[in-house]
Amino acid sequence: MISPAFIMVLLFVVLLVLNVPVAVAICLSTFATAAVAMGTMDIAAATIAQRMATGVYSFSLLAIPFFILSGLLMGQGGIARRLTDLATALVGRFPGGLAFVNVLSCMLFGAVSGSATAAVSSIGGFIIPEMQRKGYNREFGVALTITSATTGLLIPPSNIMIVYALVSGGAVSIATLFVAGILPGMVFGLLLMIAAGVLCRKNGYGASEPMPLSAVWTAFRRAFLSLLLIFIVLGGIMKGVFTATEAAAIAVAYSFVLSVMVYREVAWKDISKILLQTGITTAVVFLLIATSMAMSWILTLEEIPQQVSTFMLGLSDNPIIILLLINVLLLVVGTFMDMTPAVLIFTPIFWPVVQNFGMTPVHFGIMLIANLCIGLCTPPVGTCLFVGCGVGKTSIAKVAPAAIPFFIALLVALMLVTFVPALTNWLPAVFGMN
Repeated sequence: MISPAFIMVLLFVVLLVLNVPVAVAICLSTFATAAVAMGTMDIAAATIAQRMATGVYSFSLLAIPFFILSGLLMGQGGIARRLTDLATALVGRFPGGLAFVNVLSCMLFGAVSGSATAAVSSIGGFIIPEMQRKGYNREFGVALTITSATTGLLIPPSNIMIVYALVSGGAVSIATLFVAGILPGMVFGLLLMIAAGVLCRKNGYGASEPMPLSAVWTAFRRAFLSLLLIFIVLGGIMKGVFTATEAAAIAVAYSFVLSVMVYREVAWKDISKILLQTGITTAVVFLLIATSMAMSWILTLEEIPQQVSTFMLGLSDNPIIILLLINVLLLVVGTFMDMTPAVLIFTPIFWPVVQNFGMTPVHFGIMLIANLCIGLCTPPVGTCLFVGCGVGKTSIAKVAPAAIPFFIALLVALMLVTFVPALTNWLPAVFGMN
């Protein structure tokens, strides 16, 4: 008899090859598997619908539309420009400084918006043309922007961390994940800066531009209110003043006041468009969450996680080999699957495996997210790659070779996150988080 799990995997892959939307592919393959496992389509349909509904019935998930809305307000409200000006004042004076500005700007914007694609469109929209104007290769600028934008998913706030906290079943809190992602995000950014610096030196990009200290102070004053959001959100969460969901609502209110009333770069007539885009993006994300939660339930019903754990532990009892194998599998998954369903589907599969080696749920979550971040920069579903090529007015074929050194830097950072647990666990321990 054909295994229901085999039917699900086969149908899912076939639907993806046929270019069916990921959420629809997950839903159809899950329904077909449930129908085979339960022997009746009526019960399968009712059960899957129930699992989808309960999958998004979570107070924590309210943070996602709030963070999406605040990110859109920030992207259009002049916050990205002010953060870039601050980054230019801080590191623009060094040889190849505009490349460093690119990375630091994406890190800062990620720290206030939590969106990689928003960072590519907002930061890349003006820094890629500026890099080209100052003699940098266009594809180099695009490749650096799309890889740097991934730091925004590790440096809090991050929607994907909220999704992981949901699927962990309470094993780890959103606040702990937010704090745990700070150092890994900085490591990713630092290694990208090193790679960019080496390439700039080799290709002669970006002569040093002296900048007076007064310019740093001026840029800091202009960006101060934008930076203050980081301290309000993270400080409030770490001190227990409010939850991550409440912090997301505060971020919306703060970014609204800043963008509409203080900076006045978002007109009142634009609010309806921003709300509409928020609704569309939220609907896509929640459909992915709902269908992925149903698929996770089927996987658990068929005992797939236990079977995978037994199989992988049978290959080797060396944790280094097993972790390398998991990383390779997740990197492959990231090339063809969006982050949200990947986290929801593969967390229950790989968590029983790494648990045998004493890995904490926080460490595993950051490693999982770091893996899937790289997939945002690779075809065929790399959203950052497509947005970056669109913003930079170039093609994937031209950007891919230029991105190789930055992929190497990301892989080195991933290995550090995987095999140096202190990078992830130290800050939560300092603040007394589980």
